[in-house]
Amino acid sequence: MSESNMVPVGNNGDTDNKENNVMNNTDGGACVGAGSGAEEIDSAKTVSDNREEAMGSSEGPPRKKKKRNRHSQYQIQEMEAFFRECPHPDDKQRTVLGRQLGLKPIQIKFWFQNKRTQNKNHQEHCENIGLRSLNKKLSSENQRFREAVFLALCPKCGGQTAIGEMCSEEHQLRIQNARLTDEINELTALAESFTRKMVMSPRPFHRPPTFEFRAGSSTGRELYGNGGNLSRGITGPADADKPMIKELAIESMEELLLMAQVDEPLWIGGVNGTSLALNWNEYERTFRMGLGPRLSGFRIEASRETALVPMNPTGVVEMLMQANLWSTMFVGMVGRAVTHEKLLPDVTGNFNGALQIMSAEYQDLSPLVPTRESYFVRYCKQRDNLWAVVDVSIDHFVTNIHTKCRRRPSGCLIQEIPNGYSKVTWVEHVEVDDREAYQNIFKHFVSTGQAFAANRWVATLERRCERIAGNNIMTTEFQSVDSADRLALTDHGKMSILKLAERVARSFFIGLTNSMGTPISGVGGKGIRVMKMKNLNGPGRPPGVVISASTSFWVPCPPTIVFDFLRNENHRANWDALCNGWIVQKISEIANGRDSRNCATLLKLQNKSTCQMNKMIIQETFTDPTASFVIYAPVDTASIEGLLNLGTDPDYVALLPSGFAILPDGMGDQPGGNGGGSLLTVSLQMLVEEVSLAKLSISSARSVENLIRATVMRIKDLFPFNIATPSTRNVS
Repeated sequence: MSESNMVPVGNNGDTDNKENNVMNNTDGGACVGAGSGAEEIDSAKTVSDNREEAMGSSEGPPRKKKKRNRHSQYQIQEMEAFFRECPHPDDKQRTVLGRQLGLKPIQIKFWFQNKRTQNKNHQEHCENIGLRSLNKKLSSENQRFREAVFLALCPKCGGQTAIGEMCSEEHQLRIQNARLTDEINELTALAESFTRKMVMSPRPFHRPPTFEFRAGSSTGRELYGNGGNLSRGITGPADADKPMIKELAIESMEELLLMAQVDEPLWIGGVNGTSLALNWNEYERTFRMGLGPRLSGFRIEASRETALVPMNPTGVVEMLMQANLWSTMFVGMVGRAVTHEKLLPDVTGNFNGALQIMSAEYQDLSPLVPTRESYFVRYCKQRDNLWAVVDVSIDHFVTNIHTKCRRRPSGCLIQEIPNGYSKVTWVEHVEVDDREAYQNIFKHFVSTGQAFAANRWVATLERRCERIAGNNIMTTEFQSVDSADRLALTDHGKMSILKLAERVARSFFIGLTNSMGTPISGVGGKGIRVMKMKNLNGPGRPPGVVISASTSFWVPCPPTIVFDFLRNENHRANWDALCNGWIVQKISEIANGRDSRNCATLLKLQNKSTCQMNKMIIQETFTDPTASFVIYAPVDTASIEGLLNLGTDPDYVALLPSGFAILPDGMGDQPGGNGGGSLLTVSLQMLVEEVSLAKLSISSARSVENLIRATVMRIKDLFPFNIATPSTRNVS
């Protein structure tokens, strides 16, 4: 059907007579759609045209038949692909798409209008089919209930309601059998209640494992480090197993309460003086191997830590019980999180008694360390002013998954204290099978349980709560070389910079998570991951092909020294190859925590020869005793000015974040450690092709690879090699 004969249908509300006249006068119109729907419309138009020609033959000379041109298959495919992403394009998007496809914006507009109408009609057709099916099902059930009325049974004995149809002796036996069944159910409930009270007792007790691991091999893929495959292909537990899962969650809650409130001899000093480590002999004596199966070849990691966080208990619980908020709160530790099913609803509105099945992917911020994936149930319970949230793995209830990380009863106790603070006691108890799963430089850090210890969870929670509280935002202004370049930030400007810096950090962690997937074939040496990402019209990222490269290495210097060096703008030219020939100056710094180093910084790049400034850098730095981060992204000066002066939404500023994750190597208390070294993960993102449909060239990927190699070598040359022996610190 030609565009010249096409008029938009449906109640779109954005078509007027003027646009119809323009469309009717357009030469070389294009087809509305493809496939059977377009053929039916063409057929209908042909019949209409024949009728008009017949009428015209009697009333006057026949009208000249207009030329019909169809859209090409490539144009249809591209518009349908764009429609799936954005069914309501604006004028700018229609203009860009029309320029790419060789069409006029008005043609694009009417094609999208007809496509929306076609989808709407198809949806209504499907709904009508569903309603007819439902009506048929309800009629069948109505007929079945009518038949059941005539076959009703006695509620006491289970026999037919008409006594005459059975003998009196059989009737009495049925009544007696029903009474005995009720007595058995009452005794069973009483025994379960007594057993539960014994479990809640704080005294040591011995009990056999409640659940056994199911026999049979796993039919699913092995899920260690496959980049989020756990959330796909899970059938979930059977309905018959859900009562057992609920009972497991209740007993796990009691075990967590005991482990969080009892000190020695159950808990002893941990590695490097961080957290508390579990006394396995005492745990085995108290809990008799605990709940659930014990798998051969799995290593135990257990720790406990307590801290005060500036957030009330209900706020902390809300962050833990919603998967998206949980992964955002612990960004850098929780790569992905999904809630699959809610077994017990949140009837009180504050998550008290909520029980839900979840899966999560835990990451250690390095492409050299595989991610950990778990399938577990999360249970929340309130007792007076004390909240408790517990996790326990339930993959032994599902036969189509097999994980190498199982969560024993783990979680936290949250106690309300004055001034809006909460006392959080975190218990982390997992078993993992990570033999030969990580490189040499991370071996000690992971094998000693420091990678996912309780102190890392608590430190991250405390730092994130400080940022959310936002009660101590401070700004320091810095004079530029030219006084005209001075930026005086308003309160709105400060909040905009903080939001933009938060986006930089979040995008950095997302990119680092994606870099742990399948790398580009033929690019990247040992220990270096090079990934390709495409962006068509996504907000906040420049359109085109983006290359992300990441690697990890070791430096013989404590994390605090490395962090302070990398965040200092005066040292940036020593390691950042992109700053050659530029002067880096600090414009503004906004603190967002008690530690003044936790801040968002605005830097400017000025050319040494021309003294012109056309680039700025937004930098986010934060640190805690367990990890430090220096994350940055180049930004156009016009974007920053629009953000500060015109109120531009920070989510629409194009960013490509890069940065460093700095972890201790865990050797601080080892003989001859001299404070230990640092494990650095560097990740760079660069736009290599400005056309999203362009093919990636190997030379572009190798350029990014060479850039990250040069950055690593520059940083290694800045720190003396004076702490461990080379044989134990090979860079992979």
